[in-house]
Amino acid sequence: MRNIKLTIEYDGKRYLGWQRLGDSEKTIQGKIESVIEQMTNEKIEIIGSGRTDAGAHAKGQAANFKTNSEMARNEMLAFFNRYLPGDIVVKKVEEMPERFHARYNVKGKQYSYYVWNDPIPTAFERYHSFYFPQTLDMDKMTAACEKLIGKHDFAGFSALKKTKKSTTRTIDDISIEREGSMLHFTFVGDGFLHKMVRILMGTILEIGAGKLELIVIDEIFETKVRENAGETVPAHGLFLDEVYY
Repeated sequence: MRNIKLTIEYDGKRYLGWQRLGDSEKTIQGKIESVIEQMTNEKIEIIGSGRTDAGAHAKGQAANFKTNSEMARNEMLAFFNRYLPGDIVVKKVEEMPERFHARYNVKGKQYSYYVWNDPIPTAFERYHSFYFPQTLDMDKMTAACEKLIGKHDFAGFSALKKTKKSTTRTIDDISIEREGSMLHFTFVGDGFLHKMVRILMGTILEIGAGKLELIVIDEIFETKVRENAGETVPAHGLFLDEVYY
């Protein structure tokens, strides 16, 4: 049996997220599995590197599935991109060792979040960035990013309810770039909790806008109280850029 890895790009605007919900055709997983079944005549469940929220996007989501099909990889690639909707694209098809697992073998991920920071909204980027018109202090936001880098318990920056699993993660880097009115935030780490990037972004923006003080980050690490952090910003500004193995 072959183990096939896919690298996938998608615009999540029309979908309820990555994870298949029953037989819902409104998920990325559901759409891809439907095409795999058509391609292989097998009922197959694909394994993603992790879930993405409803409305979120990906430039480099990774997934794998096992199949008895003997179809060549280049033929699979062509089949996927012929029959998938135009807002889901398979960028690469690779043959992997039998034990490769797209979720369990992840060593890290990179996410981007885009913020349109201008008094005037944008017509073209409204589904791919968060409109935040308030004036932002770049120095304060940079200081907030520096505080978040490193190994910490991020329970207070997540939407998780009580869990027995570890909520400690390591963020290797957070960077901010501005091009005109668009702010591009990049997060690199060994893993991210449910809605963690979106809550970190809300906190960074509220610190930049003067709604929260920088010390709140230390307080949240200590108390693990989600309510003390910033808002959960919308998913449509979030992109999964790359999964590291």
